[in-house]
Amino acid sequence: MKIGIQIPNFTWPGGAAQLGPTLANVVKTADQGGFEYIAVMDHFWQLRDVPELDMLEAYTALGFIAAHTERAKLLTVVTGALYRYPAVLAKIISTLDVLSGGRAILGVGAGWNEAESKGLGIPFPSTKIRFELLEEALQICLQMWSDSEEPYEGKHNQLGRTLNVPQPLTKPHPPIMIGGGGEQKTLRFVAKYAQLCNVFDAPDIAHKLTVLREHCEAEGRDYDEIEKTAYYIFNVGENGERVGETVQRLRELADLGVQTALGMIVDAHKIKPLEIIANEVIPAVAEF
Repeated sequence: MKIGIQIPNFTWPGGAAQLGPTLANVVKTADQGGFEYIAVMDHFWQLRDVPELDMLEAYTALGFIAAHTERAKLLTVVTGALYRYPAVLAKIISTLDVLSGGRAILGVGAGWNEAESKGLGIPFPSTKIRFELLEEALQICLQMWSDSEEPYEGKHNQLGRTLNVPQPLTKPHPPIMIGGGGEQKTLRFVAKYAQLCNVFDAPDIAHKLTVLREHCEAEGRDYDEIEKTAYYIFNVGENGERVGETVQRLRELADLGVQTALGMIVDAHKIKPLEIIANEVIPAVAEF
C-alpha cells in the first residue's frame, strides 16, 4: 500500500506571512519521507461552516509544491470540472507535468460546493449538467493530450482547435483520478476514462468497489488497471500512540482492494506526524 497526503487546511501559526515557508516544510518532509502523493483541495473557500478560513488556489499551490519536491506525484483531490474551461484545465495539468518532471495527475469530479460557486460568480448548474460537463472535460483533456488538433463539438463545449504545446511528459498522458462514489455516473466514468479512483473510507467502501468492478465489466475495462485510492484521515497521535490503530485500518482497507490511502494528516504543519508516518506507517504498510 502507498500513502499520500492531502493538505486541506492552511490556517497555521504565523498567518499568511508564514504560510509559504510552512507549506514548503510540510511538502519537503512528505516528499523525502516516502509519501507517494501530495495533494491539495481544489476550493476557493474553506469548507462548509468555516468558509472564511485560509484557502489557497489549488494549481498555484501545486506549482509551488512542485518547486519544493522531487519525487511525489502532484494532484488535487479533486478539481470541480465546472471551475475552469476544460481546455484551460488540460493546459494547466500539462504545464504542471512539464515543470515537475512528469509528476502531474488530473484529479477531477463533478463539483458540489454551491455556496462557494455562487459566492464567486461561478455558474453552478444542475447535477445532470455538472456530470455532462465532467464527461466533456475528460474527453477534451484526453484529446488535448493526444496528437489530434481537431475541433471538439460537445453539448456544452465547442473547441475550434485543440492545440496543446508543449505536451505533457507523462505518456500516454497524465493519469486521471476521478473522485467520488456515485454509483450510476462517477464510478462509470472511472471505468471509462480513469487510471485511479478515489472513494471515502466509509462503511460502504467494499460495495463501491464492487460497483466499480461491475462498471469495468460493462465497459470492457480491466478492473485491475485502475488504482483504488481511499480518502483516509491520518491521526497517529502526538507521539505516535495511534500508529498501531492506523496500520490496522490500512490493512483492512488493503484487504478490500485499496492500494493507496490518501488524505488529511492531523497537525501536519507540526511536522512530527509526517515523520511518524514516514518512519513507522509507510514501512509497515508497504507489504500490504
